[in-house]
Amino acid sequence: MNRMTAWPLDPRTLREAVDWAIVTRRSVRAFLPTPVPVRDIESILETASHSASGMNMQPWRVHVVTGSAKDQLCARLAAVDDDPKLGAELTEAYDYYPREWVTPYLERRRKVGWDLYGLLGIEKGDKSRMHLQHGRNYRFFDAPVGLFFTVDRQLAAGSLLDYGMFLQSVMVAARARNLHTCPQAAFLKFHREIAGFLQIPDGQMLVCGMSLGHADDTVVENTLVTQREPVSSFTTFHPDFKETMA
Repeated sequence: MNRMTAWPLDPRTLREAVDWAIVTRRSVRAFLPTPVPVRDIESILETASHSASGMNMQPWRVHVVTGSAKDQLCARLAAVDDDPKLGAELTEAYDYYPREWVTPYLERRRKVGWDLYGLLGIEKGDKSRMHLQHGRNYRFFDAPVGLFFTVDRQLAAGSLLDYGMFLQSVMVAARARNLHTCPQAAFLKFHREIAGFLQIPDGQMLVCGMSLGHADDTVVENTLVTQREPVSSFTTFHPDFKETMA
């Protein structure tokens, strides 16, 4: 698509289509085995490549896993995840979450966790079922496509801001093709295993993983819709004002 192309739809339809793609993006935790054609994956990534980045650095690198490669990697990660001794030796690629949770983030984190477990009938303290559910991350929730995103370690924090815009564009472009995604920081503790299996150079740091495919709308976990704060709670408008004389 030409980047200078005129609006393809009337203004209202275009606005509604863009808003729909953004608002209906959500983290899907169960996928159908329906294959996603390579041309669609390439189209999503090509669209996302137009995301903004400082000085047009375009810091993203993407690794796509499907078929037997995905299955073999998932089996390796699951084996480590199911071994408490091996799991205790894992370290995160970087601190995605705060080391100490404070209000209001702690409450939001707890709510989404217990809302999900409540739908699945997992009671507080049921560590076995919690482990099994969390372990579904490492099978990409049965999605046919897994994505890993890496960034050059020499780059600074600004490139992670750029990366966030790229990831959002990937997820919105997927919605435009009636596909769903789940961005996953859960893979960060397996960064060494993933890098070794995919032969990712040492100079590249894992940013996150992502599941991509068609949502399974028959399962209860995909009925979870997380709440969003109203604009008034996080926005301050500063209207025109006149300087006052002391």
